[in-house]
Order: sequence, then structure tokens, then C-alpha cells
Amino acid sequence: MKEKELMIVGRYYNAASAHIAAGMLMENGIKAAVFGDVSSYPNLSFTDSVVVKVNAEDYEAAKNLLEASDKAE
Repeated sequence: MKEKELMIVGRYYNAASAHIAAGMLMENGIKAAVFGDVSSYPNLSFTDSVVVKVNAEDYEAAKNLLEASDKAE
């Protein structure tokens, strides 16, 4: 079985924002995962950023959804 390539579709400075973005992508049919969420305290970040990754074939659709969501706010 061939592994799918994952691409970073967003970078966030807190885990809550990353999980919200990943949840929105999943609600729209795009599999997404959060990486770098290592703290037991979500508001404390010991890494540079928390990232959301998607499969390479979903990258453009995911990027468009996140951009549309940012403009709506």
C-alpha cells in the first residue's frame, strides 16, 4: 500500500485554532490532522507552531476553504 503524502495547509500558534480549522475541513469532507499539539495545557505552546496537514490531493480544496473561512471572519 502506497503512503499518501501529507502537506501543511495551515500553521497556528495555539492548538485550539488548529483543531477548529481541522474540524472545519473534516466537516467539508477533507481528512485533516493536527501535528505539534504537545502541551497538556492548550494555551501554552512549547513549539513554534501547530500545523494542520491534509493529503496532497486535497491541498488546493483545503487551502481554498481555509482562505474563504478567514475572509468570512
